Parts: sequence; C-alpha cells; structure tokens
Amino acid sequence: MRISGIRCVEYVGALPADRPFWDQRLRRPVDLYPEYADRGPEQLVRRDDGTLEVRQLFLHVDTDEGITGTTAVLSSDQAHLLRTTLRNIVVGLDPLAGARVWDIAYRSMIHGRAGAGMLALSALDCALWDIRGQHFGVPAHVLLGGPTRDAAPAYASTLGDSLEPDAVAARTKELRALGFRGLKWFPRWGPNDGRAGVRKVVELVETVRAAGGDDLEIMLDAWNSWDIPFTVAVARETEHLRLRWIEEPLLPDDTAGLAALRDLVAGRTQLAGGEHEYTHWGVARLLRHAPLDLYQADPHWGGGISEMNRIGALISAAGRQFIPHGQSLQCNAALTFSASPGLIPEMEFLLRLGPLYQHFLADPIRPVDGVIHAPTTPGLGMRLNQEAIHDVREL
Repeated sequence: MRISGIRCVEYVGALPADRPFWDQRLRRPVDLYPEYADRGPEQLVRRDDGTLEVRQLFLHVDTDEGITGTTAVLSSDQAHLLRTTLRNIVVGLDPLAGARVWDIAYRSMIHGRAGAGMLALSALDCALWDIRGQHFGVPAHVLLGGPTRDAAPAYASTLGDSLEPDAVAARTKELRALGFRGLKWFPRWGPNDGRAGVRKVVELVETVRAAGGDDLEIMLDAWNSWDIPFTVAVARETEHLRLRWIEEPLLPDDTAGLAALRDLVAGRTQLAGGEHEYTHWGVARLLRHAPLDLYQADPHWGGGISEMNRIGALISAAGRQFIPHGQSLQCNAALTFSASPGLIPEMEFLLRLGPLYQHFLADPIRPVDGVIHAPTTPGLGMRLNQEAIHDVREL
C-alpha cells in the first residue's frame, strides 16, 4: 500500500440553535492588556434560517488500495503545510510504516518541528492510524495494544459556559445528574484583576463545591494567563475546597516559573499542563526542568498518536499521569483504551467543542453516565455523516 494523495476539504453544515454558541470565552495570555480582556467570544455565524453555520477543514489521506484516513478540524495553516509541503514528502510512502513516515516528515521540516508545522505532521500521523485500523479491520486502540478496559470515566470541561454564580450552580447540578464526577472550569479573572480577581476565582470554586457535593472533583484551567503570585493565592485560598488541579497557570515556555510554582503550591493542589508542548523531546525537557503532577499533551498538536505513545512512556517512567488534551476524542480514545489506567486514568470531554468537532462524523464519541466506552469502529471511526454536510469545497 502507498499514499497516493493528500486532500484538505472544507465541509459546511448547520447547527440548530436559539442562542449564541458561546456564553463566555476562556482567558487568554493577551488579556493582560485591557483592550483584549474586554473582547467577548467569537461566535459562530448565524444564517438566514436561524441556524448557526459550521465550517470545518478535514484532512483526507488517500491510498492506492482505496482506503482513506481522516483527521478532523484543521486550521488553515495546517492545511496549507499539508498541501504544499508534506504532500510532496509523503506521497508514495507506505502508510503502514508509520514510524518511517513520521521520521521522514519530521527530518524534512526542520523549521516545522513546533507550531503549525508540528500540528500539520500531527494531523497526518493521526490519519495514518485511521488507515491502519481500517486496513486490519480493528479500532486503532487494538493496534496500539488495547483494549486495556471497556470504559473510562470522563470529566466535563465547561469551556464556554457562563460564570455567573446562579448559572454555575445550575450547570454543576445538571452535569452531576448526567453522571460526571469531575468538572473543569475556565475563570476569566487573572493577575490584572488583583485581589478582586482572586476572590472571584475562589467564589467560583465555592459555588461549584456547594452545588456539586463533597465528592466532586473540581479543576481550574488558567490557559497560560496567570502568574506565580496569583496562582499561589488561588491555591492557598481554595485549599479547604480541595481543588484537584490548576492547569497551565503560566506561559508554556516559563519552565523556571513552573518549577518554582510546583514547590510553592505543593500540598495545596496539583499542577497540570503540557498541552502546548511539542514532541517527546519537549515533554522530556518539561519533565526534567519543571515536573508537573499531570501531563496533557495533545495528539492533534504535539506529534500525533505515534508521538503520544512515546510521551506516555516518558510520563510513566517519571511516575506521573497523562490525560491527553481533549482536542480529538477519537485520538484520545485510541490512546486511553490502549494504556494502563494507572497512566491514563480518565478522558476529557469538552461539553461544547466535543460535539461541535464531531458535527460531521457519523459515529461521534459521547459519554454516557459520565463514562466513555471503547470504540468498536475500525480505525479512528472517522466515517462522515453525509446528511450533516450541506456544502463541500476541496482546497
């Protein structure tokens, strides 16, 4: 079998909705500047018929045996690199020889070993795992050594939900009723909000704890937008509320700051991160210089499923845990159900982006009673739902 072509295709569809898609947006590093902090979420376009427009770029890797591997939801930067650079490198190679394809592509893009270049290579690698699973007629996690279990718990990420106290309490109760045992929230407040910002974060955690009960796991994602004093203050003032972890409090390159912060918050809460790190070399540096409690590398960003296997081995050897970032449920399921529960104890489910990123898929992965079951479809389960596709445009 040989790779015969690479296609980047835009699919257009519609999402019924009687309100904007986002109630709130996450805090971003640039929100340090007031003119950016005041900006609201970027909403999906509302069509004339009242529905919301869904536009997504997909990668399709074709083979000379008629099997096509697919990766969903690319950026335009990824698509450009896949069409103009990676296509010339990998067409003609054997898609079953994944380690060879990855190494050739990586060595051929020396300026693409991070950022958009690595995101493009990640998409290619994931599509090749989809091809392999289809070729052998088994889910990708079986090729990776699974299944290690039939189901895994999922925690809910509330990205986009309102942070108004009444809405937070109601949403927490709703998600508890759906079976979720862990909730992750995304505070909009940070260092430029001073003591008032710390208090708002504490009030958020207090509200979730009161509504969710004593046994609920509560996590916060700062998305690279806090600093050491703000994070220490939040950790100290939420200690009695048993916060499970604070995620990505500092900029990804600030390994010295993360190392210092790890000592400052020890015993109060855990530190999580790593989703914005690239390749096993990057995670190895993070493990060496700024050991976290939990790592969250993303297969769509950090090198694909192949590289996540290497990253998982490093994390395991360091005595830490790994919950792949929730960008792709299909790739994360492949990793989760082929790994020891001791290494990957659970999965992340983004309540809004999870369904949106699977809008055009015929076999979406969804939690039931707070649990995700091991997929049974060959490959990554990337079959398209033709009824959801209103228009198609190949780039």
